[in-house]
Amino acid sequence: MERGNQTSIFEFLLWGLSEWPEQQHILFLLFLWMYMVTVAGNLLIVLAIGTDTHLHTPMYFFLASLSCADILFTSTTVPKALVNIQTQSRSISYAGCLAQLYFFLTFGDMDIFLLATMAYDRHVAICHPLHYTMVMSLQRCILMVTVCWTLTSLVAMTHTFLIFQLSFCSRKIVPDFFCDLGPLMKVSCSDTQVNELVLIFLGGAVILIPFMLILVSYIFIVSAILRVPSDQGRHKAFSTCGSHLAVVALFFGTVIRAYLCPSSSSSNSVEEDTAAAVLYTVVTPLLNPFIYSLRNKDMKRALVRLLRGKASFSWGQ
Repeated sequence: MERGNQTSIFEFLLWGLSEWPEQQHILFLLFLWMYMVTVAGNLLIVLAIGTDTHLHTPMYFFLASLSCADILFTSTTVPKALVNIQTQSRSISYAGCLAQLYFFLTFGDMDIFLLATMAYDRHVAICHPLHYTMVMSLQRCILMVTVCWTLTSLVAMTHTFLIFQLSFCSRKIVPDFFCDLGPLMKVSCSDTQVNELVLIFLGGAVILIPFMLILVSYIFIVSAILRVPSDQGRHKAFSTCGSHLAVVALFFGTVIRAYLCPSSSSSNSVEEDTAAAVLYTVVTPLLNPFIYSLRNKDMKRALVRLLRGKASFSWGQ
């Protein structure tokens, strides 16, 4: 198919969710509930941090950035899935698919980079507390987040451009509920060797390098905590890292399963891939506000003030 025709009339069929008609209504309500809770929960986190001066610290600045990224991340895939379920249509246009792919990769990689940045912040706070204010200044935090956004945009642009170079000969069934790299390469009638190599090396670097940085940071953090003489001091230090570790384990576990573990074309494998995709695209952004707020007294206090209308938005270091 010529690319001109491809961009105007070509469609993909997103076939990642249940095929049984009687399950569509349940899926719609479930995805709608998870999306609304995800957006509301992460938005409350951002507003609580912005309106409570006690939370105007680097750790909460990165948490607010993560919540914003999670809102955008889940908004890239779930609304289209809801529309398709409600209209009983699984189609997405060629241009819409590429746009969804670009933003999905941008916001997904942003989650990865922010989790690594938050680990570095905890490393500096616990291992070098006397230098923390100087090292993690507001200007440096803004610079780090800006660099993260720039890198994720470049990575997403690279992958999207390579997918744009592929040809798709007819209406193709994508074995997922959104446009992702692996499923799109599987349904292409072009040679995808370059795309696969870039996915392995660039995609692997985007996932594994931040993951290794997080592991190294926590090795130093645990080592420093174990040298704290008092049990109360150790408990306080561990509690500030527990929420972050829980999110890291959930997110990276499902992402590594989806992108770095080979899968076959069997129906069971496709179902497992879809389940992993639901976990890191929908469930993790849903759970993040609960994980961070339920384990954090400062966050709970800020949320109560916000919900009672006793907060005003401002930001100061």
